[in-house]
Amino acid sequence: MTPLPLLRPRASARPGAPAPAPAPPNVLVLSVAGAVTVANLYFPQPLLAAIARGLAVSDRTAGLVATAAQLGYALGILLLVPLADTARLRRLTGLLLALTAAALLVAAAAPNVVTLVLATLSLATTTVLPQILTPVAAALAGPERRGRVVGLVGLGLTLGSTLSRTIAGAVSDAAGSWRAAYLLAAAATAALLWVLPRALPERLAAADRPRVPYGRMLAGLPRLLGEHRALRVSALRGACVFAAYSVFWAALVFHLATPPLGYGPGAAGLFGLLTVPAALASAGAGPLTDRHGAGPVGRWALGCVGLGLAVAGLAPFSPAALVVGAGLVVLGTSSCQVANQSRVLGLGGAGAARVNTVFMLATFAGGALGSLTAAWLYGTYGWTAVPAAAAGFTAGGLLAGARRPRVA
Repeated sequence: MTPLPLLRPRASARPGAPAPAPAPPNVLVLSVAGAVTVANLYFPQPLLAAIARGLAVSDRTAGLVATAAQLGYALGILLLVPLADTARLRRLTGLLLALTAAALLVAAAAPNVVTLVLATLSLATTTVLPQILTPVAAALAGPERRGRVVGLVGLGLTLGSTLSRTIAGAVSDAAGSWRAAYLLAAAATAALLWVLPRALPERLAAADRPRVPYGRMLAGLPRLLGEHRALRVSALRGACVFAAYSVFWAALVFHLATPPLGYGPGAAGLFGLLTVPAALASAGAGPLTDRHGAGPVGRWALGCVGLGLAVAGLAPFSPAALVVGAGLVVLGTSSCQVANQSRVLGLGGAGAARVNTVFMLATFAGGALGSLTAAWLYGTYGWTAVPAAAAGFTAGGLLAGARRPRVA
């Protein structure tokens, strides 16, 4: 792929002159930044068993850390992502990175699980940069390349969510403490302060466009659902597939630590590394969406998720089957996300961040429900119930777009 230049501030246009074309997005910088920041949501997952032992709490209580991450992310999407339509992106980006790094340091020093859960809720609320960067990249890419660029940025998010589990598990094993992974995450997040703001335009909106008051932006979000059926379908489908994904991954770490498997955090994190080929393959969902549309790609992706759950459910104590199942779940979830997000960002125009807010809010609300469901299901019924519940969410995603609108 030909290297793309960094975004430059827009030159001042002379009166009457046409507006300068926006610079193309630096996909590499945006993908890496998205990977680092989204990793803050997922790297604690292979550490949950170690956290439970270190803080002397039950596995179910430690699972609240994963639930807090999803709830905090949904809260941040609602309250912060709409600001990208009108705010100064460089200033907003720097502030969010600084707050996230500070919350990660608090989590690393947490003396009890209450402090850890509250710190996780805070850092997840401010680590919403992936959902700011994606509409920025889509808006600057143009409609012809939207799916491809969203797919590449989404690939960074997928790699960040999967590899973070591997790195966190390895760091925890090497240091002998789950706290070391939080310190590493804080350092990586802080390092972006010197890179990411320079790669962004000053604003996403044109300088002469009227600013929408913050309260009015939030109040108008429900109206977007009423105006766009494509947004309703994508939001429901995104919520269902991410609920299935979260059910699977949040319970997998406990399943791997239970005899006869009996793996530690390092081995649990290795499952993230083994799903990297599936994550890389999901980048193809972007061009496929540009060519065939979001509907067919989304249905195919949900089929991959269902197949992965079947493999993991039928051979629950086979490491090979669990790796194959996890890879199919990653491939299907990431591909479905790219297809859905490409479709909704095509609706946004000047309000791309707000449309993305509605879509991602639904998606991560589903993720929070999945994490909470996983902790309860696994603690009560064991692993057998986990793939079944995730399959139920996946079936809901398939039904989300089944009914077609009547033609007048």
